[in-house]
Formats: sequence, structure tokens, C-alpha cells
Amino acid sequence: MKGKKIILGITGSIAAYKAAILLRLLVKEGAEVQVLITKAGKEFITPVTLSALSGKPVESEFFASTDGSWHSHVDLGLWADLMLIAPCSANTLGKLANGICDNLLTTTYLSAKCPVFIAPAMDLDMYRHAANQKNISILQSFGARIIEPGTGELASGLSGKGRMEEPEKIVNILNDFFKSQERFAGKKVLLTAGPTYEKIDPVRYIGNFSSGKMGYALAEQFASQGATVSLISGPVQVKAVHPAIETIPVVSASDMFEAAMTRANQADIIILAAAVADFTPEKVYDDKQKRGKDSLQLSLRPTRDIAASIGAQRKPEQILVGFALETSQEEANAIHKLQQKNLDIIILNSLNDPGAGFQHDTNQIKIIHKNTKVTSYELKSKFDVAKDITDYIFELL
Repeated sequence: MKGKKIILGITGSIAAYKAAILLRLLVKEGAEVQVLITKAGKEFITPVTLSALSGKPVESEFFASTDGSWHSHVDLGLWADLMLIAPCSANTLGKLANGICDNLLTTTYLSAKCPVFIAPAMDLDMYRHAANQKNISILQSFGARIIEPGTGELASGLSGKGRMEEPEKIVNILNDFFKSQERFAGKKVLLTAGPTYEKIDPVRYIGNFSSGKMGYALAEQFASQGATVSLISGPVQVKAVHPAIETIPVVSASDMFEAAMTRANQADIIILAAAVADFTPEKVYDDKQKRGKDSLQLSLRPTRDIAASIGAQRKPEQILVGFALETSQEEANAIHKLQQKNLDIIILNSLNDPGAGFQHDTNQIKIIHKNTKVTSYELKSKFDVAKDITDYIFELL
């Protein structure tokens, strides 16, 4: 962390007292820290304390009261290598998720070009409230990294999840992040994500429920760790954030096949996370098919198998990763696919696991190696699942 420029944002939470310890540890690690504090945050810890620890004036207002000089949120956002908001109250989480910038901290967040880490701190009922959890999911979809709060005694006297993670643990997380930023440097990653749509007529198609969230989370993780990512994506509502991600939009299984085969030879790591249709209509009608007395009969033919085709012509030094979403005999089916398609590993998730599979913000996976060793993981956010997968692939390299 030596020489890194870090913005430390402090909001109105009793956990603000931990910010002094956190700030001291960051400075001790060699970081240059600029503290931004909200009006409510100053009710819990004084700027004088924080300024003494950071060696810099603590900023809170857009304009200095003495001479009217402007504290530029744009310059701050460009200056930082990382922004850490700790503690982050439920109020500030809501503002960040919805683009409300009524103070210097939230405005700087919207201007920040750097990675953002957020350490929530609040009472357990506030933390688990649906609105708060939605805000966390939104921020994760924007690329923010959530440092999960710990479980224990809270300021309210209750006990549960909501207390800000301990400063020492946060510093370790940031150190690990900076170390990981370059571990895929120079590597080219090819990723597929999302569903495919197989046209029946101009207004109807055969598709599936894939949201693309898992593939996009993987793309963000690889890009944040130094890789150049080509993301071939079916129709989804999510967007890639990191500038090192090139998104190639496709619609059908045929489109995805052509895009993947064209780029596969140049990739070091190939991850096939898309839910590609296994069948496509033999005939596509030029006009919308009207409801009538007779049934509409569709004849389907198999689509071309992307994983098998890449597996058949892959180079020995390439890493090839597949996904398997199963509903029965999960491990046996996944191992069969792994071996049949010449994969190095396969990521298995089951629709029988609550919170896993399509549309969810969470996933629960097993990673199966080609030697059939199975590594199981707990239910996590798809962002954290993506981190587990990149960690595993790094070990393979």
C-alpha cells in the first residue's frame, strides 16, 4: 500500500470511532490518506483527531468558510487510487445507490475513477431490510466492493450482523486487493455471458432466464486484476463498468458461436459462462404467427456446441472453463461435460440450491477440476463467487 492515494470517507455511525484506528493503520502502511467526512460523521468523531492522524486537513464542505475556495470533488476523484467509505451508514448507502450527491463525500463517489470499497455499519434490522439489501446489490452492480459487516454486539444492545468490519481486517482486504491488481497482467480473457434468443418470428423467440450477472461479475474481477477482457454477451440488462472490458453484443447461439470461435485462439483464458440455447427453430417465420384453431408446431435442430468446438482445437497452454447448471445428478452430469468437452475446470451450480442459478444476485458453486477433485463453496454474492473463481484460476496458472 506504500505510496497509494486513498480517500477515506466517514459517515454518521457510532462505528466512526474505528475510523481513527483504520486511518492510523493505513498511514502506517505507507498510504497517503485524504479524509472526507459527512456532517453527521462529525457528530461521532472530530476532524481535529482525523487531521492529526492523516497529516492533512479533513474535508467536509464544498467551499471553505474562510475564503470561499472550492474543494473539487472532480480533482479528488481523479487523485485517488482507491476510495474507502468506512463506516458507511444506511443513509449514505441509499444516497450512493441512487446518485444523490448532497455532500462532498457522495459527490466525490460519483466522480471517482478508482475502485470503491464500502464497509457498512448499522443495526441488524436496518442492515437486513430489503431496501438496504437492494441498495447494496445496486452498488455491487456498479462495481463497488462491499466489505461485509461482522456479527456481534451492536450499539443498540442487540446482537447480530451489522457492525463494521475490524480495521485490521479492512487493511488486509485492501492490501490483498492491491497485490491482486496485476496478477492477470498481460493475460487475455475471453468470456461469454447471458442468454441467447432463438427467433421464431419477428416478435417471438426461444430463450432462457439467464441474467448475465455471473459472467459480468467475472469480467469485472478479471479486469480489476489486470486482464484484458473480451466479453461476448447475449441480451442482458447489466453493463460492464471497467474500461479494460470490451463488450461484444450478440443475440443468437449462432452469433455467439461465431464471435467465440473468431477470438478463442488469441485468448489465454476462456470462460464459457453463457446459457447458450441447445436448440434453435429450423424455420423462422417472416410474419408474426397469429393464434388460430390449429397448434403451431416447431421443429428444432441442435445449435453448434461452443465449448466442444473450442475444446477440440484449444492450445495446451490455454485454460478452458465451462459452466454447468443442473437439476439432477449434478456432479455426474458436470463431470461428464467436463471430460467430453476437454475443459480444465467446470463451475457447477444447482437449481436445487436456494439462492443459486438464474436471476439471483447470489450463487452457490462447486468447482470441479479435470482430475475430478471437487471444491465446494458457500452461498455468496455473485461478485464474491467471481472472486473465488479468479482465485482458483490464478492457482492453475
